[in-house]
Amino acid sequence: MAIFKGAGVAIITPFHQDGSVDYEKFGELIEYQIANGTDAIIVCGTTGESATLTHEEHLDVIRYCVEKVDHRIPVIAGTGSNCTETAVYLSTEAEKSGADALLLVTPYYNKATQNGLYQHFRTVAEAVKLPILLYNVPGRTGTTLQPETIVRLCRDVENIAGVKDATGNISQTAHLMSIAGGCVDLYSGEDAIIVPILSLGGKGVISVLSNVAPRQTHEICSRYFEGDVEGSAALQLKAVPLVEALFSEVNPIPVKKGLELMGMCGGRLRMPLTEMEPAHAAKLEEEMKAFGVL
Repeated sequence: MAIFKGAGVAIITPFHQDGSVDYEKFGELIEYQIANGTDAIIVCGTTGESATLTHEEHLDVIRYCVEKVDHRIPVIAGTGSNCTETAVYLSTEAEKSGADALLLVTPYYNKATQNGLYQHFRTVAEAVKLPILLYNVPGRTGTTLQPETIVRLCRDVENIAGVKDATGNISQTAHLMSIAGGCVDLYSGEDAIIVPILSLGGKGVISVLSNVAPRQTHEICSRYFEGDVEGSAALQLKAVPLVEALFSEVNPIPVKKGLELMGMCGGRLRMPLTEMEPAHAAKLEEEMKAFGVL
């Protein structure tokens, strides 16, 4: 059974002006997501600025999220690292904290071989009992997890369930699903191509867009699964200009600005991420209004 079906939010981590985690705002964001139909919360991923959280902060944010959600929807904890030992540590601690599943990013910077990636993910998976989603995002990591390696991992390792595909390469994704034989749970990691991913057998999306438009992102998926493919596609296409604005600068700079425009958080980022350029921010505000979230 899939970890979740539908729209999971890759939730931001809000910060106070002094840079500490703003747990009050974080709790409000979690409640907003659940109230608006989000099907899962993915915490401490790229959008959650995991790269600049200390290990202690990282685990504290996961614990808080698990406790706040309180089993209402699945919580998937981002616990990947380019260091296998660190990924094992974060993953085992997240399991102790009560997370429902884990999201493991492809190791970055090291540029491991496909065999090295296989051994890395297998080592982490064997250290826990939780179901695991691989996170294939070569634009961030410099390494592509090839379809054959994904299938091998899902077949060989019982608790590796599938992949968040943020390659943006729909042909490669089609190849993956053609050789998977049903063993890979596929989730879109690109908000602009949710419907194409669903059409290839995807279970849903792990979404940045959901931060500012949770109800609409959920509906893209739910309409598709209910058989209203035309309605799903129409909503997907309507969202494209907003998605483009949300990625006009590196994620999560624009989505934090979007939540700031909605009055839902202060929008503070941790260096080396910096304030959104005014022209991009103006365009984001325009597209949020056009999509009906402002």
